[in-house]
Amino acid sequence: MSDNLKIGLQYCMPKHLLTRLVGKLAALRGGALTTAIIRWFIKTYKVEMAEAQQSDPAAFKTFNDFFVRELKPGVRPVVEDADKLCFPADACVSQAGPVTQGRIVQAKGHDYDMGELLGGDTRLAEEFMGGDFATLYLSPRDYHRVHMPCDGTLREMIYVPGDLFSVNPLTAQNVPNLFARNERVVCIFDTEFGPMAQVLVGATIVGSMETVWAGTVTPPTGPSIRRWQYPAEGTNAVVLKKGEEMGRFKLGSTVINVFPAGKIAFADEVTPETPTRMGAHYATVKGADA
Repeated sequence: MSDNLKIGLQYCMPKHLLTRLVGKLAALRGGALTTAIIRWFIKTYKVEMAEAQQSDPAAFKTFNDFFVRELKPGVRPVVEDADKLCFPADACVSQAGPVTQGRIVQAKGHDYDMGELLGGDTRLAEEFMGGDFATLYLSPRDYHRVHMPCDGTLREMIYVPGDLFSVNPLTAQNVPNLFARNERVVCIFDTEFGPMAQVLVGATIVGSMETVWAGTVTPPTGPSIRRWQYPAEGTNAVVLKKGEEMGRFKLGSTVINVFPAGKIAFADEVTPETPTRMGAHYATVKGADA
């Protein structure tokens, strides 16, 4: 199938309906059939099950259970230095660099508005003007739990409704405004170096997006942006440490981080098409006076 046809079909297909159907199927307890599908998926996508806490395909009751499988303790050591951030996910760097005039690079020849990505809040977007971003693509074979790059206190969660295009490299290179048009969950954390955005971007057949503090955020979906505010302290505060799990995808997608101006410097490895491992060195904090 040609690339043009693949892209054209995405515009035509009922992506939300297809995604919700796949999500329901992935949640079914199908016994031997579920196990057979999981075995096929492992073989087709070359999933590294030796790293999983449970490596036997028959041990998973549903496909979703398999997809959000835990890893064995210690297989993703988290960089210890206090001034170093860790990668939030097993993925591949799609793009990374400066936020230039409020815009983020999507792919060669494509960029999009950072404020739109964050839900259209102009005041929030101002906190990240001139900052840095990184887009990390999770392929089907990857571990699909998302972790914290640094210590952070959740300030706000924003659900932004949208489309459900695929987010693979082909689509990123051909669908304008992809990450600011797809459904997404924007999480704003306050950290020692200022605010940090961690954005979970939905995609075709991503059955759901979840966070550890709110559970399933989508589905169900709605036509309007929804916002949740969180206290900085007290029993209802959400405080997470570097390397702790913060969310997960049921089927693959993309994580985008946005950082404030002059506060971090990415590691040399943060270049397009470079594989990442959760816990490895992602960036270094420059310090409050940088």
